[in-house]
Amino acid sequence: MQIPKRVAWRKQQKGKNRGRAEAGSGGLLHFGEFGLQAAECGRITAKQIEAARVAMTRHVKRGGNIWVRIFPHKPITKKAAETRMGSGKGNVEEWAAMIKPGRIVFEMAGVPQVEAFEALRLASHKLPLKFKMINKKMESDSIAKKTAASVARIALKAADKKAGKTTVRQAVK
Repeated sequence: MQIPKRVAWRKQQKGKNRGRAEAGSGGLLHFGEFGLQAAECGRITAKQIEAARVAMTRHVKRGGNIWVRIFPHKPITKKAAETRMGSGKGNVEEWAAMIKPGRIVFEMAGVPQVEAFEALRLASHKLPLKFKMINKKMESDSIAKKTAASVARIALKAADKKAGKTTVRQAVK
């Protein structure tokens, strides 16, 4: 089970988990050919990460390569059962990784796609969030689609500007 070696502060506040995981923050396949990408936000505990990793490893019979792309940095505290309110924060019981949509959790390489997707499906059943399986081709297609949409949007703005039309945003200002 993964836990940090040392931390600056033993207990943390819950905090917010807003936004999406972009390309620079774990949103792209980096090591393997196949990956498990989060579709919603939440937190995954160290025990859940280990259970998913074991399920994947067993399915591929210790073949291929598996990379765990997340680490449980956040301490989760709990108060003892039947304790009265007050008297401070509870003790650290577990460690969790905060997950945003689009974050790659696991990556695989060295196995056929059918086998890799089945192993990733088994791993996703051990985790509390919704996930989707991706490969390099799916990832490049989605990047191309986003790029084409942004280029079209820029061209449309330029054409409107050239024609002297005001867009909705300009009319609001």
